[in-house]
Amino acid sequence: MKRLLLAALLFPALALAQSFPTKPIRMVLPFGAGGVADLVSRTLAPKLSEDLGQQVVIENKPSAGGIVAANDVARSAPDGYTLLLITNGNAVSSALFKSLPYDPVNDFEMISTIGAFSLVMLTDPKSDVKNVQEVIASAKANPGKRNIATVGLGSTQHLAAELFKSMSGIDAVIIPYKATGEVVTAAKNRDAMVIFEFLAPSMSHIKSGNLRALAVTAGTRFAGLPDVPTVGESGLAGFEVTSWNGLAAPAKTPRAVIERLNRAVVKAIGSPEVQERFATLGVTGRASTPEHLREYFISEAKKWAKVVETAKIPKR
Repeated sequence: MKRLLLAALLFPALALAQSFPTKPIRMVLPFGAGGVADLVSRTLAPKLSEDLGQQVVIENKPSAGGIVAANDVARSAPDGYTLLLITNGNAVSSALFKSLPYDPVNDFEMISTIGAFSLVMLTDPKSDVKNVQEVIASAKANPGKRNIATVGLGSTQHLAAELFKSMSGIDAVIIPYKATGEVVTAAKNRDAMVIFEFLAPSMSHIKSGNLRALAVTAGTRFAGLPDVPTVGESGLAGFEVTSWNGLAAPAKTPRAVIERLNRAVVKAIGSPEVQERFATLGVTGRASTPEHLREYFISEAKKWAKVVETAKIPKR
């Protein structure tokens, strides 16, 4: 009798997993069109569609610091047909917001990481600072008088600047602007000694000589800029900031469905076309197991919560 009862309970989930997918899959993004996350997703989606036999449709929901998109997915049916592009922004959300309508960890089933991408520290080519050590020395010689420009309060760029400020022990003013163009202008006008920005929107400025790349924030050098050292190599040992993204589904999505999606992501990221496109975006394709993504998500949340606390960034 118990065996029959167990079989009856498991049958719906098993049937769903075996037939999955039978209709289009919605991938919800907490960002607008045209950014790195959007371009990464639109590079990946056709390959996922090809492997799964159903179209993966991108839906951009850039609102409320990612809360709207995440809440949409968290409240969706746990059947694998609604997925969330998660980032380190999701990991830091608990530290930045007074309350959330969902649990960033427990309301989601992790599927796989997708990729990682570095930030870069930049300055105007005519600036008197030529490397990271000179940036630190200049800031220490002029406490409170050197500015660092980033995009958005609480953004990865802003938190990277806060971590740099904390680890280097400098007294500098971090100014968050609304857009990358404003940050670049701040560097060009010498309103900021240095700026922190993602590689993708910075590459054209670096290649043209409009801005000088001082260091990348990842733990290893970026292949597209082999002569640019990491911040860690430049004397600030232990400094590492890598933005990342991955895929998650609503909590209680059947394990077999998660595994099917994971296999599709691993295959897509391994394709030469995706790897080539990612490289042009400054992204390192990197798939993982669901367990690894969950562990990484939790460790990132702890890391950035400390940075937010040290920087005394007010909760929204």
